[in-house]
Amino acid sequence: MRFEIPEKKKLVYQMTIPVRWGDMDTMGHVNNALYFRYMESARINWLHSINCLPDPQGEGVILASTFCNFRRPFVYPADILIKTYVTEPGHSSFETWTTMEKVGEPGVLYATGGATLVWLNFREGKSMPLPEWLRQVLTTR
Repeated sequence: MRFEIPEKKKLVYQMTIPVRWGDMDTMGHVNNALYFRYMESARINWLHSINCLPDPQGEGVILASTFCNFRRPFVYPADILIKTYVTEPGHSSFETWTTMEKVGEPGVLYATGGATLVWLNFREGKSMPLPEWLRQVLTTR
């Protein structure tokens, strides 16, 4: 199964992560689990940059689902350019989308992925509407 990144999206964050020697597996390429870590790092750094920190006694986002399409393997040494996008938010959730390319090879996608984030009242354990300030950040218009 492959999920495709929508054409209509808003770039909200990008960062570069170096491939470390220890990221490699016995097959000589970056272990598949690390791609999820790379996406997580970009997503969390972006959330920090917009001051969207979860409050365990209040509200915040939680990860509901995630996926990754592996297109070509990263190998050491390399620097990975990770771009994080959003699409139009729903009532209580929104989608993030990620592309990963090797620095020096612009536009050549090595992996694509995404995640669904839900705004949650932690004490009640229930989703609730996205706050207006976050909805403004996510709007792609």
